[in-house]
Amino acid sequence: MHLNKISNFARSHSACFTFLHYKMIITLLSDLGTRDPAIPVAKAILMQHVADAALIDISHQVMQYDIRQAAYLLLSAYRSFAKGTVHIIAVDIFAGPAPCMLLAKKDGHYFIAPDNGILPLAFGTELENTRMCYECSRPYSFSDWMRNAGTVITTVMQGWVLPYRKCEVKNAPKIRQHQVTPYGVDCNILYVDRYKNVVLDISRKQFDKVANNRPFSIQLFRMSVSAISTHYNEVPVKEPLCRFNNAGFLEIAVNQGHAATLLGLDSVNTSDLRYQTVRIFF
Repeated sequence: MHLNKISNFARSHSACFTFLHYKMIITLLSDLGTRDPAIPVAKAILMQHVADAALIDISHQVMQYDIRQAAYLLLSAYRSFAKGTVHIIAVDIFAGPAPCMLLAKKDGHYFIAPDNGILPLAFGTELENTRMCYECSRPYSFSDWMRNAGTVITTVMQGWVLPYRKCEVKNAPKIRQHQVTPYGVDCNILYVDRYKNVVLDISRKQFDKVANNRPFSIQLFRMSVSAISTHYNEVPVKEPLCRFNNAGFLEIAVNQGHAATLLGLDSVNTSDLRYQTVRIFF
């Protein structure tokens, strides 16, 4: 083979070769942001335990301590990764009087998370073989938490979870749920994404139960939505729509526009979104 052809072949397949080099995929989801060095420190610690792992960020922009938003982002992302992936959820990791770390499994994926209600909030009772891995002691240290996560991952790679005792996870904390009213249902806002699409805390199954085949309407500024779409381009440009997104939640969007603006959320502080509601009329 000509040298140029060999060079072109190597370049075109380099990404594949690089990917095959990794023994494990580790994702990170946190409320730590990217302004401070916490995430690079976390990755440096993990690389000391699993040097040949692919470290992939889901998001580090979760609202501080907001486990409901973190649960939504986890549900939106984890299925896209191969089975065997380890997902680290570092959100409100020192919650409660006796913070600890859990290892759980679902659909061939592993989840390392604090025992603060985030796992049952995301998965209900569908988790398999939940284990207590690490009980935090004062003074609490994020670096210690990550080092213990690295040890847990090494154990998972060896297929050996027996050192950790089985446990029951905490019930999901009492949070505001959507409320059925005589007029329809008042939904809380889970998330506003980069395109200012607004995600509500009602799933397709819950929506169908409340709607019971009745027509519905969502009122926006001088506009309304009264049908479920599949894709954004099913309505004209700048027209609103609603759809069930990949995580299964109802999302209000505008084709090449901003639903958050039409709902008057532009001036709302991010930390106050959890107190905002959107009413669906039936």
